[in-house]
Amino acid sequence: MSQSDIRTWHPCMQQKDLDSFPPFVVNKAHGPYIELEGGRKLIDAISSWWCKSLGHQHPKLKAALYRQLEQFEHVILANSTNAVIQQLSEKLASFIPGIEKIFYASDGSSAVEVAMKMSVHARQVRGEKRKHFIALENGYHGETVGALSVSDLGLYRKPYESMLMAVTFIKNIPYILNRTDPLWEDASAFWPHIERQLEPYANSATAIVVEPILQGAGGMKIYSKDFLFRLWQWAKTHDVHFIVDEILTGLYRIGPKLGCDYANIVPDFVCLSKGLTSGWLPLSAVLLSKKVTDLFYEDYEKGANFLHSHTYSGNPLAASVALATLETMESEKIEANVAYLEPYLYALMNQVSQKTKKLKNVRGIGTMVAADIVSPDNQQVGFEISQKAISFGALLRPIGNTIYWMPPLNVTRDVMDALFDITCKAIESV
Repeated sequence: MSQSDIRTWHPCMQQKDLDSFPPFVVNKAHGPYIELEGGRKLIDAISSWWCKSLGHQHPKLKAALYRQLEQFEHVILANSTNAVIQQLSEKLASFIPGIEKIFYASDGSSAVEVAMKMSVHARQVRGEKRKHFIALENGYHGETVGALSVSDLGLYRKPYESMLMAVTFIKNIPYILNRTDPLWEDASAFWPHIERQLEPYANSATAIVVEPILQGAGGMKIYSKDFLFRLWQWAKTHDVHFIVDEILTGLYRIGPKLGCDYANIVPDFVCLSKGLTSGWLPLSAVLLSKKVTDLFYEDYEKGANFLHSHTYSGNPLAASVALATLETMESEKIEANVAYLEPYLYALMNQVSQKTKKLKNVRGIGTMVAADIVSPDNQQVGFEISQKAISFGALLRPIGNTIYWMPPLNVTRDVMDALFDITCKAIESV
């Protein structure tokens, strides 16, 4: 590792790996590119952990940040307000019918924590004993204690199991490769098995927590919109809150504005982050339904005092960039561009599979496309492919032996063509 970086703990890495794979030094970034010392460029094939929805250094976002800097950088949000946060809240509240208020936090995991805590707290206000959570196998929602409890990834949660709450994980999810699969429209054959898993908790569950349609860290797995609809319908029938974690899937990443739009559902809580500021500044938001927020207008004596807080809640710099991000996505017709890119990215990854003969289960939705690497004896070669790809000019970070692309939503075909060549070369060199 570079002697200049020996003090930095690098996230989501085995620190010893840095001895053989030292950090690359970033000098600049623009559009879909990260520029290194010496001028060499990397295609940001994963949108820097799925957040750079409009690429790097977008001029409209920079202008919005500068405008806010000229006014003020941060003031406590408790019992204060400002034009930017008001406009952003109005914009977010328009996403789904029945959304009453927006709670602002600092990161995606914290947003999930807020939704979970408010669900349990709402039950107490109503005098109910519901407190059990249901989530999906292979789901991932963050690494704070509550969010990690509802995450089904052993590598992340196993060391901390003594700290985590008991959660029921639903098995036998109807996974698909793309939206042409018949299961996309009709997952009824799977539903009886799913319902049997849910039934024991019909009267004790407070909430179901899901990543709608696409599960990210669990291996870029795509499931049926009909399954999502049936799960929401079951929750609604049994008065179980429905929490959708749109931290990855929201804001056009997989097609529509929200992933849950595919199933035409109305959740009780919607968690947003990552692309909300296009990766400029930390910010998350929880969209809260009226049926939940109304409970917290009760008297203090009834315990209706949800006092969760963040120092930088609703930070005006982040809020100004978030508002500019949403406006830019509309003015630049990002939803249409994602629809245009979806079949192209899927075809390209299939070509990588055909050319290298080392991929299987090619799958894709929106601007995410993934495949599983075929290796002798299931050896984990994703890390080696990542090293090779960086040396050839692209930032790839496979999840285990799942390789994926998740470029900025405004990426062009010529950039993807270059990424195709680099990906093939990286896979063939391992």
